[in-house]
Amino acid sequence: MNVEEIRRSFPIFNYPENKGLIYLDSAATTQRPIQVLETIRKFNEEYNSNIHRSAYKLAERATAGYECARLQIAQFIGAAHPHEIIFTRGATEAVNFVAIGWGNKFLKPGDEILISEMEHHSNLVPWQMAAKRNGAILKFISLNQNGELELEALDDLVTERTRLVAITHASNVLGSRVNVKKVIEKAHQVDAVVVVDGAQHVPHARVNVEDLDADFYLFSGHKMLGPMGIGILYGKEKHLDAMDPVLFGGSMIDDVNYYESTWAELPWKFEAGTQNIPAVIGLGAAIEFLEQIGMERIEAHDRSLTEYCLNQLEPLEKIRIFGPHRQRLPVISFAIAGIHAHDVATFFDSRNIAIRSGHHCARLIMRKLQISSTARASFYLYNSKEEIDKFIRVIHEAIGYFSRWN
Repeated sequence: MNVEEIRRSFPIFNYPENKGLIYLDSAATTQRPIQVLETIRKFNEEYNSNIHRSAYKLAERATAGYECARLQIAQFIGAAHPHEIIFTRGATEAVNFVAIGWGNKFLKPGDEILISEMEHHSNLVPWQMAAKRNGAILKFISLNQNGELELEALDDLVTERTRLVAITHASNVLGSRVNVKKVIEKAHQVDAVVVVDGAQHVPHARVNVEDLDADFYLFSGHKMLGPMGIGILYGKEKHLDAMDPVLFGGSMIDDVNYYESTWAELPWKFEAGTQNIPAVIGLGAAIEFLEQIGMERIEAHDRSLTEYCLNQLEPLEKIRIFGPHRQRLPVISFAIAGIHAHDVATFFDSRNIAIRSGHHCARLIMRKLQISSTARASFYLYNSKEEIDKFIRVIHEAIGYFSRWN
């Protein structure tokens, strides 16, 4: 894969003030290629209009672009029907749609919700609240010290009272990939519904929701070269039909009288009000960009960078790496002995390298590993081995610099 050629598609790397920037924070948000930016610009300049509302040409073009993106997304994740794709403001809102729309209708006192200690807060807090509202019981799949879930415990954790399982496909802290198909198969033995958070997985590896047999699968656009403010909720048709809308108002109704309303068909029953139309169309352009490169090539590139980085980090005595050392996504959380993660990130910024520090919205992981924060580097298709080499050199510099004060 020609990284230099790919990088030319990303204006941010050519911006004068960003000269020499090494961006290693794609697990938080990715940069956007010119194809996505131009698609959004064209919408705003050439056919800005609301959708599904009028017969004039601008509206027809906007509607076609919006619904074409829905079809692209359905095909990208292997959904059976485009109407199983719901547009949301992000992955967080998508989880809340299920926790409220499905949870409030189907969770009963004493029902069990099974989640893992690996979850991002977006796939944890909504279920805490759903349990409180509906009298359900939270249970947890444990995280071991290698940064992997103890899925062998599923036989004991999944019971006849298990009503829903919420599980990440990959950790935003540890890079760990989860065998969600195994989780889904076990949950379906007791007719439990499974919600998969694919925000970290979808950008890096091919996903087929039909093959996984996922009941719900969700992800966000900005972690896969798309705009901010757009997320995707995939749901099996039977579940989307059964659950209630969460937002109410224009566009999501079939009929309205003085005291009652009926809902529109899928998917529009869940898309109340004016949607983020340019972001939806921009996400379609991002998917087209990814498909042109090829998800298999992207996955191989990411794996190569990750292994290359880990092979240089592992021998360093003062470095602690969190998560499995192989079979992981390009997300590496680490600590340097005696240096706070925020100081590490600040030092890297002084060398024009962008990494993240903190608890990464995953406090359960921090508690389990008995740490307060980590530094995190995450790679994507626009990163190179030369950038990894500089990243490693700056780690050595940081160790030398801070050793003066320890």
